[in-house]
Amino acid sequence: MLIPPVILVLIFSYGPMLGIVIAFQDFVPANGWFNSPWIGLDNFTYVLEFPDVKQILWNTFLIAILKIAAGIVCPILLALSLNEIKKTLFKRGFQTIVYLPHFMSWVLLAGILIDILSPSGGIINNILKSLNMQPIYFLGEGTWFRAVLIVSNVWKEVGFDTIVYLAAILSIDRTQYESAVLDGAGYARQLWHITLPGIRGIIVLLMLLNIGSILNAGFDQIFNLYSPQVYESADILDTFVYRIGMEEMQYGVATAVGLFKSIVSFVLITFSYYLAYKVVNYRIF
Repeated sequence: MLIPPVILVLIFSYGPMLGIVIAFQDFVPANGWFNSPWIGLDNFTYVLEFPDVKQILWNTFLIAILKIAAGIVCPILLALSLNEIKKTLFKRGFQTIVYLPHFMSWVLLAGILIDILSPSGGIINNILKSLNMQPIYFLGEGTWFRAVLIVSNVWKEVGFDTIVYLAAILSIDRTQYESAVLDGAGYARQLWHITLPGIRGIIVLLMLLNIGSILNAGFDQIFNLYSPQVYESADILDTFVYRIGMEEMQYGVATAVGLFKSIVSFVLITFSYYLAYKVVNYRIF
């Protein structure tokens, strides 16, 4: 039973790693790996000297950190709210509604957002116009675009991430709440002294594990929403690699950036798993 998935992993995950050699070549597809000239670290030097590389790295870290922070706080708040809903039918219906966006692709969601946020006919700007306010070009202004990225990412993922926190809340011993009620503790004290300490372990664990994905700021989302107008505030490593590799056909440079990102991500993932093991005793095996 394990042979087919192992073969697929070898072909599609480990096989393409042979292409790492392109990072050290002036790669020409017609010549292939073996006949393209070797240029050592020139591709890496070119990337480091690229005028926008600092801004791209800053955008990547900033967007990723904001997404991680919002992706922890919002699901916790939603899980705490759902835990207080007593009507099962309403609770399940609400859960279904907030879970649905997770199963939609960014291609579909980007189309919805473009229509909603359109400066000419979008529902948001129509409301602003009805209040005698100027329309906002949400997808064409850097600051607003970052806000759209964070909010739309929360909209898509908050329902699915809530499952983890809601399960952690439900695993807390209910007798603690009963004892707290007998001692006169209200909802706020129960939340602060029982609920939050009860899910602290899973909060810390997910926060630590997210460190490894800090360079993944969301290619699918940004690629489907951004334009040259917001490159300065929204261009990240993945979109830069796509443009320089697929559009400008600088395959060696694109591979060099991808290799750099993979090495840094590997170090961060290793560090995050080490912290998770030390702090909350989390281990894979």
